[in-house]
Amino acid sequence: MLGEILHALRMAFAMFWEILWALILGFGLSGIVQAVVSKKQMTRLLPDDSPRSIAIACLLGAASSSCSYAAAALARSIFRKGANFTSAITFMLASTNLVAELGIIMAILIGWQFTLAEFVGGPLMVAILVLLFRLFLSRQMVDHARERADRGIAGKMEGHAAMDMSLTGGGSIWHRIGSANGFTAISRYFVMDWLAVWKDIAGGLLIAGALAAWVPTSFWNRFFLVSHPLLAKLWGPIVGPLVAIVSFVCSIGNVPLAAVLWNGGSSFGGVIAFIYADLIVLPILDIYRKYYGLKMAAFLLGTMYASMTAAALVIELLFQTLHLIPAERHARIVEASITWNYTTALNMIFLAIAVLLLWRFFTTGGLQMAKMMDRMPQERHAHTA
Repeated sequence: MLGEILHALRMAFAMFWEILWALILGFGLSGIVQAVVSKKQMTRLLPDDSPRSIAIACLLGAASSSCSYAAAALARSIFRKGANFTSAITFMLASTNLVAELGIIMAILIGWQFTLAEFVGGPLMVAILVLLFRLFLSRQMVDHARERADRGIAGKMEGHAAMDMSLTGGGSIWHRIGSANGFTAISRYFVMDWLAVWKDIAGGLLIAGALAAWVPTSFWNRFFLVSHPLLAKLWGPIVGPLVAIVSFVCSIGNVPLAAVLWNGGSSFGGVIAFIYADLIVLPILDIYRKYYGLKMAAFLLGTMYASMTAAALVIELLFQTLHLIPAERHARIVEASITWNYTTALNMIFLAIAVLLLWRFFTTGGLQMAKMMDRMPQERHAHTA
C-alpha cells in the first residue's frame, strides 16, 4: 500500500514539474493585466448582454484570474455593482476557460490540439449560453438573484473578489506596469492568485496521480465506450462534465486529470467538456445557491451543462472533419525525474521571477494585506448578521 501511494505521489509531482513554469507565466500575465484594469472599469464596460459587452466580458475574463472560486466571487461582485447578469456570468466562464495558463498547460500535458479546441470552443460555449439565457432567463429571476446577491453572504474567495489594487493614475499602460507601484501591484495579484488556486492545483494533481497509478486503462475503456467509436463520440461530451462535477477538481487543476482521461480512452470532445465543467462542480454549485438562490443555481447548472456539452460535441465533429484530433494518446503522464532539459531550464528561470515577485510582496506589506483579505468575508458576514 505504501508503495502504491508513493507511486501516485511521484506521478503527481512529475506532472507538477512539467507545468510549473507555465503556472508562473500565466499568473504573472494575469497579475499584469489586473494591475492596470480596475474592477470598477469592468463593471462599467458590462452594462448589457449586447455582442459588444459579451465580447468585452470574454476579453476581461481571459485576462483575469483562473481560480474558479475567485471567478465566481468576482462575477457576483461586478453584478452587485451594476454589471449585466449575463455579461457577469460570461466573464466568469472566460476567466477559467480562456486564460493563458490553461492553454499553455494543456499544450504541455495533452497537446496543442486541445489548446486550440479550448480557445475555439470557449467562445462557442459562451454564445450558446447567451442564447439560452435570452430564451429562458426571466427578468424576475435576475431581480431575485440581485436581491439575494446584495445580502452580502460571505463565500469562499469573496475577499479576493473585493480586492482591487489596480493603478488608475496617469501615464501609459507600460509606464504604470514599469513603475514601483506597478511592480508592487503585480506582485500582490500574483501571490493572491496563487493563494486562491493552490488547493485546486494540488487536489487536481493528487487525484490525477492516484487515478493514473491505480485505475487500469481497461476501466476507462469500458467507461468511455471505446469499443463503440460512434457512440463514444456522443457519450464523451455528455459524461465529461459529470466526471468533473463529482471529482470536485476545478480551475486549471483539472488539466492533469484530463490527461488521465484522454489516455484512458475519453473522446476528444469528452476531454474538452470535462475541462469546461470546472464551474459546475459541487462546491461551486453550492456557492451559486448562497449567492443567487436555489432556483438560479439550478438554472446555471442546467444552462451551463447544456452549453458545455453542445460546444464540446461541435468541437468533436469540427476537429474530426479537419483531421485535428490526435491519432495517438500520449498525454504527459510520466514518472518523476528531474533532468537537465528545456522544462528544467524554464522552471529555473520562472522560479527566479517568482522569487523576485515574492520578495516584493513580503517587503511591501503584502502579508498583512493577505490576512486582511481573509478576514473580509467573515467581517462582512458578521456585520450582515
